[in-house]
Amino acid sequence: MPRTRHLLAAGALTMGAALTLTGCFAGEAPSAQASSNRISLAMLAAPMANLSPYSEDAFKLSRWSAAETLIVLNANGDPEPKLATEWKKDGDLKWILTLREGVKFHDGTALTAETVVNSLKRAQNASPKLRVLSGVDVQFEATGALEVTITSAAPDPLLLQRLTAPQLAILAPAAYGADGSVTSVGMGTGPFKIVSTNGSSSATLDRFEDYWGEKAKLAGIDVSYVPDGAARAAAVRTGTTDVVEAVPVSQVSLLPQEVVNEVPMPRTSTLYLNNKKGAFADPALRSAARAALKKADIVQNVYESRADEAKGLLGPALKWTADLRKDVGSAARPANPAGQKITLATYTARPELPEAVVLLEQQLEAAGFVVEQDVREYANIEKDMLAGAFDMVLVSRSTVQETADPVSYFTSDFSCKGAYNIGQVCDPEIEEAIREAATTELGDKRREAVMAAEAIILKKDAALPLLHERVILGTSTKVSGVVQDPRERTLITAETTKE
Repeated sequence: MPRTRHLLAAGALTMGAALTLTGCFAGEAPSAQASSNRISLAMLAAPMANLSPYSEDAFKLSRWSAAETLIVLNANGDPEPKLATEWKKDGDLKWILTLREGVKFHDGTALTAETVVNSLKRAQNASPKLRVLSGVDVQFEATGALEVTITSAAPDPLLLQRLTAPQLAILAPAAYGADGSVTSVGMGTGPFKIVSTNGSSSATLDRFEDYWGEKAKLAGIDVSYVPDGAARAAAVRTGTTDVVEAVPVSQVSLLPQEVVNEVPMPRTSTLYLNNKKGAFADPALRSAARAALKKADIVQNVYESRADEAKGLLGPALKWTADLRKDVGSAARPANPAGQKITLATYTARPELPEAVVLLEQQLEAAGFVVEQDVREYANIEKDMLAGAFDMVLVSRSTVQETADPVSYFTSDFSCKGAYNIGQVCDPEIEEAIREAATTELGDKRREAVMAAEAIILKKDAALPLLHERVILGTSTKVSGVVQDPRERTLITAETTKE
């Protein structure tokens, strides 16, 4: 993989910025300076659930190459072997997987069919239910020492893709407590082993010497969580940190443009409207909100044109969507808001979202709404979001995260029993369209069904997509083999090196 470029200095740091940077990195593990063959990594968000694989933290485990799944996805979204070396279909409902020989967990125990089934069943019974398994009825069985049979209650075209989700990483039996708890520290199978964590400050990983594949070229990874975007940009600019994820668009203009690495990603910033209660239970007011939006203003003024104005829920990272999309209007005529009060919520983990909310408030109030903002840290707002406590919620959402197929996103976010149904959507037409897409085999027909479902969601104004994001990564010239993955599953791998 080509070496990504170093973010060069764009001017001396002010004293205030220097102090901010020092504070952010105060919790960095001492081993970061102990070996020139270790890589330092600054990440945007601290773990939200103590690195539990049953949360968004699963993507940290995957990006650090600490935990592995049975199957992974290639660049085209097709399944490839990982802990499972091969698989075959037995009828419409059954898949038989053969596991890789000689795999050890980080605690030294061996990977077997029984350990894999234990891990999958634990994930299946996780509470709240994992999005990737939402609406899915499957059974896992060890049918040989290294053979696992998976049987679904109904035909599931995406079963193999589901197994690639980071939330279904296979961990050692000792990872799971009798009380339902789970720990990933020292329990994965990847080329790097988590050896220590320091809450919301840092994590330390060392090379796993008994890895089943080629050993990691790096001695380890030292992770710091740095929510301040300016501090992250300054860190890679000054050489304090080797790799920085999520360089904010507000910092890009301060950097030489030729060193900015930008990749369109399947992530959409969307306004979720409460379809069940409050103002937006009325389709005419949902339509009025849609008419009030000026997406281009947000793209230009908040994202500095480093985002793509949304024409639908699915963006340019999925190239096939543009050819299949048909423009649809609102099913209802816009009503006059006439001073209707609404709550507009978002979270602080992505700094652009609170900025966008300021413009959205102005646009909505110009249309006649009265807007009250509620902006919090994600960990403090997620429960209320899912409970339908707000009229509108601005969310940055990956649209293919779990399966590399948008149907699981539609199911999770817009079906009656969806695990991430912030908008409290439960509409028979939407439900049927999602069901049709979910039961269609992979290929052109499925893509057409996906776009038909999107069209119905948009026509009913169940949610209002604003823009599609791009991922911006900063990497030192001393580092090679850092993966810029639009799906945000891979970052540091066994092949990553440092001079």
